Amino acid sequence: MQEVGKYLPIGSVVLLNNGKKRLMVTGYAQLDLETKDVIYDYCGCIYPEGIISTKQVILFNHKDINKIYCLGYSDEEQKSYNKLLLDNLSDDKKAALIEQAKEKFNESR
Repeated sequence: MQEVGKYLPIGSVVLLNNGKKRLMVTGYAQLDLETKDVIYDYCGCIYPEGIISTKQVILFNHKDINKIYCLGYSDEEQKSYNKLLLDNLSDDKKAALIEQAKEKFNESR
């Protein structure tokens, strides 16, 4: 089995703590647009149905994963991107990113 970093490859299928339905990872570093104060590690969709509606994107963190059923595709490009995520999304940098996102949101209004 391939090495698993903090950020699972796109296409990975997981079950969250207390979850009843599996999710597939579809993206990284998602800002909660309702509260604009949390950046989640992942966004995903229900598995195997996929994205049925844009309103059904699920946001979750790595610590919330109970079980990994399948790892998505990983190559050197994905491993480099994983490192970029780790370097840029440390807890001390997340607060600054949230503030930048809030400013951009307010400017666009």
